[in-house]
Amino acid sequence: MKTKLLLIFLIASVIGFTSCEDTKKKEEERAKMEQMEAEKEAKMQAEEERMEMESNSIAAKAMATDSLSTLVSALQNAELAQTFTEDEGPFTVFAPTNKAFEQVDKATLDTLMMSENKDKLSSVLKYHVVDDEITAQDLSQMIEENDGEATISTLDGGELKAMMDGDNIVLKDENGNTATITATDIEASNGIVHIIDAVVMKKPQ
Repeated sequence: MKTKLLLIFLIASVIGFTSCEDTKKKEEERAKMEQMEAEKEAKMQAEEERMEMESNSIAAKAMATDSLSTLVSALQNAELAQTFTEDEGPFTVFAPTNKAFEQVDKATLDTLMMSENKDKLSSVLKYHVVDDEITAQDLSQMIEENDGEATISTLDGGELKAMMDGDNIVLKDENGNTATITATDIEASNGIVHIIDAVVMKKPQ
């Protein structure tokens, strides 16, 4: 009788233990599935946010603007289009129009557009970029606070001077040439764009 009771107890213990193990295993599997689902959702959300950012990036805004097609070609030749598509920034871009590029000596522009000169072209383009977001109001305030002329440091280490000409903000490059901002505060996911009517250039090294 004792042996029979012991056997029943052992069988019950084994069944109980197996049931606990099964429950534990199912809980672990459920937790693992929930974690995988959460990771999948997070990955999808991150991808959606990336696609939304890229579709509203500085490069995308430029590509969608007919008057900036030469700038887009220059960014692509200098291998900078991806930077202004994927980099979170924020950047401020002073974007020359097609007519602005037409004012540049054709031979000089053609030379810059050659693949072997992409580093020089990159330097020219980065001279139009600030590693920060600066609105037109910010620029106006900077000019006012600095006795009518504010100095802006560009992405390539150069400098631009900003000043007022009537109601317009004007940029002066290191050679003393000027460009007027004709359209301001075009917002992008990774910064802001101001349209200018001339290409600004660094002083030759």
